[in-house]
Amino acid sequence: MRGRLLAAVASAVLAVAGAAVPAQAAYESQPEHTHANVSIQGEDHAGAQAFVPEDDELHTVGAWLVSRSASGTVAASVRTDVTDPSTEVAAAEVELGGTGSGWLELDLGGAAVTPGEEYALVLQAHGTDGSVEWWGSRSAAPGAPPSWNYDREHWGGWVQQGVGVARGLAGWDLAFYVNDALGSGGCGAQNSCWRHLGGEQLNVQPAGLIGTPGRPYALSAFEAAGARYVPGSSVLELSDGSWLYLPAGAEVPAVVPAGHPEALAQVEESRAWLSSGDVPGRTEREREMAERALLDMRLLVQDNGAVAAAWHTIWRYSWPRDSAFTAVALARAGFLEEALRILRYNARTQRPDGTWEARTLLDGSGPPDARPWQLDANGWVPWATWQYLQVAPAAERDAVVAELYPTVRAAADVAAASLDENGIPPARPDYWESGYPAPNLGTAAPLLAGLRSAAAVAELAGEDDDAARWLAAAAHLQRGIDLSFGSIGYQRTVVEGSGKDSAVAWLAPPFNPATAEVRAELDTTWEVLVQDTGGVQPGERWGDDMTWTPETMFFALAWASDGQQAKAEELVEWMDAHRTEVGAYPEKVGPDGNPAAVSTLGWTASLTVLTLDALETPAPTPSAGPGDDGVAGEGRTAAAARAAVPESAAGGPWLVALAVAAAAGALAASLRRRRRAQPAAARTSRR
Repeated sequence: MRGRLLAAVASAVLAVAGAAVPAQAAYESQPEHTHANVSIQGEDHAGAQAFVPEDDELHTVGAWLVSRSASGTVAASVRTDVTDPSTEVAAAEVELGGTGSGWLELDLGGAAVTPGEEYALVLQAHGTDGSVEWWGSRSAAPGAPPSWNYDREHWGGWVQQGVGVARGLAGWDLAFYVNDALGSGGCGAQNSCWRHLGGEQLNVQPAGLIGTPGRPYALSAFEAAGARYVPGSSVLELSDGSWLYLPAGAEVPAVVPAGHPEALAQVEESRAWLSSGDVPGRTEREREMAERALLDMRLLVQDNGAVAAAWHTIWRYSWPRDSAFTAVALARAGFLEEALRILRYNARTQRPDGTWEARTLLDGSGPPDARPWQLDANGWVPWATWQYLQVAPAAERDAVVAELYPTVRAAADVAAASLDENGIPPARPDYWESGYPAPNLGTAAPLLAGLRSAAAVAELAGEDDDAARWLAAAAHLQRGIDLSFGSIGYQRTVVEGSGKDSAVAWLAPPFNPATAEVRAELDTTWEVLVQDTGGVQPGERWGDDMTWTPETMFFALAWASDGQQAKAEELVEWMDAHRTEVGAYPEKVGPDGNPAAVSTLGWTASLTVLTLDALETPAPTPSAGPGDDGVAGEGRTAAAARAAVPESAAGGPWLVALAVAAAAGALAASLRRRRRAQPAAARTSRR
C-alpha cells in the first residue's frame, strides 16, 4: 500500500515523543532537463541520482534520457549504497527501441522502501551502438540529494558530482521522478514521455514553434516527434490526436482534446489572418511552405516590431538585416500592418549618427553586448522601406513616406559618406559578423541596393536633390565594386584569395539589376560553395561541415527574381525536403542531410516566402538611375558602370568629387523632368 498515511502517522508519533531528529523530507522529482550531464552507455559508464521517497512502495521511476543508439536496453537499480550493487532493493529493464528522447519510465513493481530514507537510482545502458545520455540541470536544486557519475576511464569509478575530483560539477542534478511525483497524469499529460526520434531530428533545437503572435514557445525535437500542425495554424496535433497549444498568458503549453475551445479559437484566428493576405504558392505544397513560414514569422514579430531571429538563447535578439527581410516578405504576402510595425521599430532603433547596432534586445532598449555595429543595415533598411512602398495602398503611401523618410535619409547619407575615393565602403563586419581588415562584398552589395532604394524613396518624397545625390553615390559604388570585387571574381573582400562568398547574390535582383558578369558569377560561386547535401556554405574556407539554409536561399531568390525558374524551383524543393518533422525552417543542415541548429530561423523563412513570391511575380529591383526601369532583368554592364565616372577621375579624390557633383546635378534635372511628366498615381509600381 502507499505510505503517505503511514509517514504522516509516524511523524505525529515522533512529534509527541519529542524526537530530536525528524524524518528526512521527501525528494521525489527533479524535472529540469537542460543539459546532457552523464553518459550511461556501456559497461564503463553509469549515472545515479539520490532521492528520498515519501511512499513505502516504489511503483515506477522515470529519467530523462536522450539516445542516439539504434539498439540496447536501459537497466535501473535502486540501492541504498550507490557504489554497492548488493544493496539493491528494486530493479527493472526496458528496451530502448532505437534513438529517442523523453521521460523513460520503468516499472519497479511496488518494491518496499522506507519513507524518509535516502536511496539511489542507478541507470546503465547495455548493448548500445551509440551514445545514451542522462540529462538534467546544472544549477543546484534546493535540498537536492547528490548525483553520481560512473566513468571507469575518466574517474576510475564512481564520483559524487560536486565533491573531490568532481567538485567542479556542483549543482549537476539528474532529471528523475518517483511514482506520480511528476504531477497528475505524469509525463503523458505533459506530452513528455519517451518517444523514438529519427536521427534527422536529434540535432535541431528548437524543432519548431507554437504560440500566438509575438509569444512563441520553442518545441523540442521530442515534442515535435510524430506531430503535425493543425492546418493553417500554430497549434500542434500530436500523434494520439490531441492538440498542443500555448494558452493565453501561459509560459508552457497544454495538451488538450482536439477541438478544445481556446485552442480552436487560435486555429480560426490564424486561418483568418492568412486569408487576409496574399499567400504565395503555385501548388498546394508551395502554399503550405509559405503558410508555415509566415505563421512562424508572425510568432517571432513582437508587438513593438522587433523581430527575433529565432526563439532560442542567443538568437532571441532583433537584427536590422533579418528584420528587413521579414518586413519585405510579410509586405509581399499582403501583411502590411506587421511589415510597417517592423520598419517603425528599425526607425526607432536607428542611432543618432544614422547607423544601427548589430542587434538589439527585443524590448528595443539597446544591444545585448558590445558586438561591433554593421554598416550593411544602412542598405537593408532603405531597401526594405522602398519594397514596402511598392505594395502599400496609394492612399497611405504619402504618410508612410513622410514618416520613414528621415530614417532613410540618415541611413543613405551615412552610406554615401562611407565610400572612399575608389567608391568602396570601409571594412566593417558583414553578415558573417566577423571583423576583417579589408572591405567586403557583404557590406558593399547591400549599400548599393540601399542607396538606389533611398533615391527612389526620395523621389516619392519630392526630394530630387537627395535622389540625385544618392544615385550618384550608387554609381560611384557600382564602379568601385566592378573595379575591385569584379576584377577578382566577386570574392568576399577586395583582397585576392579571400574566397567566393554567397553575398554575390545581393548584386542580383531583387536587390540590384543583374549584369551578365554577375549572372555568370552566381553560377560559379554556387559550384564552389555547394555541399554534398545540395545546399551551400556561406563562403569558402568556412571552417565547419554544415550547410546553411539562408545562404542557399540567397541563390534561390536571385534566380527566381531573374527569370531562372528551374534553378530556383530545385532549391525550393531542396528547402522543403530539409525542413523539420513539423515543417519548420532550420538554420543549418548537417553533413548527414538532416536539419540542425534552430528552427524556425526567420531569415530562412522570409527568403523562402520571397522566393515563392518571385516564382509568381518577382519583386521590383531598385533602379540604377534614369534609363533603368527598376524591374528584374537586364541592368548596366560592368563596362557601362565603369563609364559612370570618367576615367580622368581616377587620378585623385578631388576629380572624383567633381565628377560625382556633375553627375548629381544632371540626375537631379532628369528626375525633376521625370516627376513633371508622371501623374502622381504612377510614380510607384503596385503588385
